[in-house]
Amino acid sequence: MKHAIVSGTFDPMTIGHADVIRRAAQLFDTVTVAIVDNAEKRTLFTAAERLEIAERAIAEIGETNVSAVAYSGLTSDLMREKNIKYIVRGVRNASDFDYEYGMAQIMREFSPGSETVFLPALPEHMHISSTYVRERITHKSELEGFVPDGCAALTAEIYERKTEKSSGNNR
Repeated sequence: MKHAIVSGTFDPMTIGHADVIRRAAQLFDTVTVAIVDNAEKRTLFTAAERLEIAERAIAEIGETNVSAVAYSGLTSDLMREKNIKYIVRGVRNASDFDYEYGMAQIMREFSPGSETVFLPALPEHMHISSTYVRERITHKSELEGFVPDGCAALTAEIYERKTEKSSGNNR
């Protein structure tokens, strides 16, 4: 049984991420979407919020062999704990590939025997990044077409709750 991990901060999950997860689910028996909770990274959403969005995206993708988990620590440790050999990485362009290729070499140091599988972004998703989507969120711009189907309202709602809470307008 081939089990793969798709890891990242997913802050927030984009349609590009969802597409990579969907395609990985067609290649592997089981896929774990691993949402990194890295205290050193300043994220817009908490790990629990990103997990909630990811679970909605996975439901929308409709692949039954995909699950999500939030974790902190090294991806290699999670892979060892769950007995996962494959890591799937999406790449949008040559810069992404260069970075991910280097990370694949580091992963082999931490997790000997692991294999990294690169999935190139579809052309219509190449320009979409989490950074771009975060900008759209903070400016209250439309999210449809940038986040997975069924996730636009949830993502906006979670952000709205956060901003209401931080501005002291909680009811």
